[in-house]
Amino acid sequence: MTGPLREHGALARGAFAVAVLISLAVLFAPPSDVPSSPPGVDKVVHFSLFAVLALTGRWAGVGRGVLAGLLVLYAAGSELLQGTDLVNRDASVGDLVADSAGVVVGLLLWRLLSSRRSHTDA
Repeated sequence: MTGPLREHGALARGAFAVAVLISLAVLFAPPSDVPSSPPGVDKVVHFSLFAVLALTGRWAGVGRGVLAGLLVLYAAGSELLQGTDLVNRDASVGDLVADSAGVVVGLLLWRLLSSRRSHTDA
């Protein structure tokens, strides 16, 4: 694909960088900056955040295995840090599960999108 939406292009790398920055803000915000929400909404946020990280990471050209491994490590590390006095939020296995599920879905979405694109290019 040519143009601004091409894989490994500047827009793809920029989108991934923005997703990473947003994830840092969401995952490590102090408790006073986290809005209250109905039960379960935090899992949707975690799932969506990691799905976007996986999708934009693949678009930016990061290898599937490397990206999956790093994102799951990032998810686990963020939960561990949230449970410390540094971040002072609650660590949650449920959040880690939602993060990991988001990674899987994001990778599958990339596979679906890239296979559709290759069929239309043929």
